Amino acid sequence: MLRSDRRDPAALPRLLLTVLAVALLWPGIQLAELNPGVLLQADSQSEMGRFVAAFWPPAHTPDFLQLLLDATLQTLAIATAGMALALLVAIPAGLAASRALSLSAASRGGRPSAPGQALRWPVRGLLIFLRSVPEIVWALLFVRAVGLGPTAGVLAIAITYAGMLGKVYAEILESVDQRPMHALLQGGSGRLSAFVYGLLPNATAELTSYTVYRWECAIRASVVMGFVGAGGLGQQIDLSLRMFAGGEVASMLLTFLLLVLLADALSRLLRGRLA
Repeated sequence: MLRSDRRDPAALPRLLLTVLAVALLWPGIQLAELNPGVLLQADSQSEMGRFVAAFWPPAHTPDFLQLLLDATLQTLAIATAGMALALLVAIPAGLAASRALSLSAASRGGRPSAPGQALRWPVRGLLIFLRSVPEIVWALLFVRAVGLGPTAGVLAIAITYAGMLGKVYAEILESVDQRPMHALLQGGSGRLSAFVYGLLPNATAELTSYTVYRWECAIRASVVMGFVGAGGLGQQIDLSLRMFAGGEVASMLLTFLLLVLLADALSRLLRGRLA
């Protein structure tokens, strides 16, 4: 009677990968000076307790609520306007950077053509440049150029998110099932018709979900950029922190939480409708 070998054949590779991951992670922890034990010290805990206690109760006076509403609307406006400008660049750049609409991909078994590569690589390089600089850095530059206010935040989001959206759009279009679109192209259909009827229906849900997620990220980014003078909730949080108004900060953080929940609900709603 043969004895079955119950040893996992992948155990050794997994062990080696785990050891390698720890060996690579440990120097990073050392360089980051990560020391969770500091949180357990009595002085740290008492200081954190006093800091958190200052946030209660949240501010709710009529004047402050009106200020909070204005800052929230400005934050939403910054994120939405920045995303709208980013889409103007990301959509055509994503289409140009993707091989999804390449005739050679449909007729040559996926082998790229030289003219297509000559167009795609510069566009991909542009997208890399746009997203390589963090939006907070762009915001600092635009604050110097156009002055304090939401304009700097809008432009910073537009530049950075154009690179992010364009890259991911191109990858999404290349990852979905392209056989319907290739069949239309080989049947004599134009690229636009093949894209609209053969490729876009398969990619719409994922494209929409990622776009809404990036809008949520833009809301968070606009709050962060407010600390450098780009307006919105971030600037108000910075002012309240400087005045040690913990209740006001708590109210603004709760408002920010509601904005993120709103974006998440919107994403689930759109995915459900487009599924």
